[in-house]
Amino acid sequence: MAEKLKIISLGGLNEIGKNLTVYEYGSDIIIVDVGMGFPDDDMYGIDVVIPDFSYLIQNRDRIRGIFITHGHEDHIGAIPYLLRDVNVPIYATRMSAGLIKLKLEEHRLADKVKMITCEAGETVRAGKFTVEFIHINHSIADAVAFAIRCPLGVCVHTGDFKIDPTPIQGGMADLTRLGELGKEGVLALLCDSTNVERPGYTKSERSVGASFEALFRGCDQRIIITTFASNIDRIQQIINVAAKYGRRVAVTGRSMENAMRVSTELGYMQIPAGTLIDINQIKGLPKDKVCIITTGSQGETMSALTRMAFNTHRQVDIQAGDRVIISASAIPGNEASVGNVVNELYRRDAEVVNERELPLHVSGHACQEELKIIHALVKPKYFIPVHGEQRMLKTHAKLAKSMGMDPRNIVISDVGKVIELSHKEIKLNGTVPAGKVFVDGYGVGDVGAVVLRDRQHLAQDGMIVVVATMSAEDGLLISGPDIITRGFVYVKESEELMEELRRVAMEALNDCQDRNIRDWSSIKSTIKSNLSNYLYKTTKRNPMILPVIMEV
Repeated sequence: MAEKLKIISLGGLNEIGKNLTVYEYGSDIIIVDVGMGFPDDDMYGIDVVIPDFSYLIQNRDRIRGIFITHGHEDHIGAIPYLLRDVNVPIYATRMSAGLIKLKLEEHRLADKVKMITCEAGETVRAGKFTVEFIHINHSIADAVAFAIRCPLGVCVHTGDFKIDPTPIQGGMADLTRLGELGKEGVLALLCDSTNVERPGYTKSERSVGASFEALFRGCDQRIIITTFASNIDRIQQIINVAAKYGRRVAVTGRSMENAMRVSTELGYMQIPAGTLIDINQIKGLPKDKVCIITTGSQGETMSALTRMAFNTHRQVDIQAGDRVIISASAIPGNEASVGNVVNELYRRDAEVVNERELPLHVSGHACQEELKIIHALVKPKYFIPVHGEQRMLKTHAKLAKSMGMDPRNIVISDVGKVIELSHKEIKLNGTVPAGKVFVDGYGVGDVGAVVLRDRQHLAQDGMIVVVATMSAEDGLLISGPDIITRGFVYVKESEELMEELRRVAMEALNDCQDRNIRDWSSIKSTIKSNLSNYLYKTTKRNPMILPVIMEV
């Protein structure tokens, strides 16, 4: 009996980011992308979110390689965390490999990992799989799609992509190769759904250059531009227009500096001689000779633009008249952060220009007409929409049906669900461990749902600590109860309430004494229950209550 192909997403479905797809045939497994996600507003203290790797760790001996579509954080950010437990080769294009190496150096893993650099057009064997790298366009250099072959057939995995007929470099996506695969016969298409709700076509990256040209021409003030650090083509366009108008360029922000270093070393960026200067040199130049490229397009708290706006950047103070260009759109959820930074820039009398005034940003993801082109070229037997929230996956499935696809051959999956493919059918069959793992500082996975719930509780309702000292011999109260509050009420203004809380805690202790309860946990439980009931009746609040009993 022929083996079945299994496809399992451990991230990237019903969410944006955290992309990780597992292909499994017989005793062999390959992984496509190992991305991270960013925390929601209610994930207090969490730095990043990564996929649950339990299934991969359990099956580490069967994994033949990790294949990377491109170098964005939501596709490579979790690699160091997986490599703590799983040591397999990583196959990536030059730009992606350069960014991954930086990441591995930070985690002191660079010497332990086998990194194999591939070019578009190459094919790699990994167990029973072969993986062909296919050039596509995206908002980062060297992005690829994959044609993944196993004895059952070919799967086309697009990664993040758009079709750009006039890219800054690298040429248009290799639609010819995708068409050839379609003629040979494709078993399944796994396709990016990020922009499926947008009609038409995504604009070319080159269209942004005209806007930069208009903003630099005739400007006699400093120009400060923020964009995504990984968008090398955008940064190249900024540098070109700055050089044309005689401006020197300084770069600030660690991720921007890293991305520029990697792309320059690998030849993806050409900087005209004498254009780039150190950020410390800008003070000695006239305003109309300065261009600063900075991180912070998403209003991140510690980014360079945020620090400039709030006057905490060491080298750059925002001055009246500075032209600040935001060449990015806010990622959903970041609108408030971006708004705060923009308001602060206005407060300092800067001139802020964003995509509302001029076309200063284009997406890296395909809109509906481009997605239709891919479906028409690839002509898959089965279709699995990926990279998107539920509404995007459903909309993409609808688009596939409009192209004449049989609804029975379309599967909308979820993180952890196993898709099973054979020549006869595609179906969901079982689940594997999956979910979100939280990274907090050096801790990975030690902040679980319970800790997060406690943090949410503390953030929303505050905390009350009740401290009492009791005799170890006879259980009599020696001192207290003392009430300490944090994030609940300001004590000096609520002395009456504090006295009432002491009284309620005292009654609880007396009640335990009368009933001869000597067990500390039962006494704590009684105090907590009585205070909680009283507080809800009188204040309609539900703070966290922590009774502390000291024995003497």
